[in-house]
Amino acid sequence: MMQLTRHFTLAEAMASNTARVEGIDNRPPVAIIPRLRFVAETVLERIRAHYAIPIVFDGGLSWYRCPALNRAVGGAADSQHMTGEAVDVEVRGISNVELACFVRDNLDFDQLILEAWDGVTPSSGWVHVSATLTGRHRREVLTYAKGRYTKGLP
Repeated sequence: MMQLTRHFTLAEAMASNTARVEGIDNRPPVAIIPRLRFVAETVLERIRAHYAIPIVFDGGLSWYRCPALNRAVGGAADSQHMTGEAVDVEVRGISNVELACFVRDNLDFDQLILEAWDGVTPSSGWVHVSATLTGRHRREVLTYAKGRYTKGLP
């Protein structure tokens, strides 16, 4: 399978348990691949280098989502996952609050969301990060906890 960067492949970008179970073809169009590569280079490789721990995509987290998969998982109609510009990530052994703070303080990003955080447990949920090839980033930081969005991180 195609390498996007030294440590990340196209297969990881496409991995989805929902796609596998539902029989959804989650292969991205060729035009999306440069965006996937950009996210891998500017977000994932930098997270991996900082923590010196591999990031594993086991199909449970989202990176690329074709429109059918995005609908199947209840994603936003304008989700950047569909354009290859967003990734949901966790690093084993690192709390998601800590990971989100690292991204906020050290990476260039469009949107950062600490998602599905239970409001108490630092490792709950996951971290959503988007980055665009244009470099025109909003640097929007949000926490989604208990059914609502708030600005900033805990």
